Amino acid sequence: MKILVACEFSGTVRDAFARLGHDAWSCDILPSDRGGQHLQDDALRVAYNGRWDLMVAHPPCTYLTVAANKWMRPEFAKRFPNRAQHREDAIEFFMALMNAPVKQIAVENPIGVISSRYRKPDQVVQPWMFGHGETKATCFWLKGLPRLIPTHIDGDMFAAETPPEREQRLHNLPPSPTRWMERSKTFQGIADAMATQWGNVNKLCELESV
Repeated sequence: MKILVACEFSGTVRDAFARLGHDAWSCDILPSDRGGQHLQDDALRVAYNGRWDLMVAHPPCTYLTVAANKWMRPEFAKRFPNRAQHREDAIEFFMALMNAPVKQIAVENPIGVISSRYRKPDQVVQPWMFGHGETKATCFWLKGLPRLIPTHIDGDMFAAETPPEREQRLHNLPPSPTRWMERSKTFQGIADAMATQWGNVNKLCELESV
């Protein structure tokens, strides 16, 4: 399959698909952290070029997440006079990715305004469902794809004895210029599940139709 991972500079999801033999490309306005097949370009221009079988997109969540609602309050209007327009632009970008001419699409974002402005996500997953100790709700809006099946049973990794600093590692990262980059990277277990399950979706459909 020809796979586009839009708005990804880490290469995590791209390489998970590539390891299974897919022609996978990441795309972002930033260069790739680890080389590989990467297009440093506008994600929409690439998504709309008609060459992709499947797209996983990670649009920026700065203006979409629930945490951003605080800065929309009237008392912050002078400090952030363009905040409302930035949110509208972010929603428009999200929807443009969702409506791209690709047969199978997964668009990822945290819990936020998209649930009310578009629709609720098809699935909300946690890293501990895929072998990690942290908690970080991740929503998926899907087109032509099934929900991901967790690879670890409930409680397998997220146990009572899990140290709090491991559970909230991303949330507790100290302020830094690169904090947002670390927080935006997909957990490896989730990336592997995407590649294993969504990368075989067409084959499963063919088998079911026989």
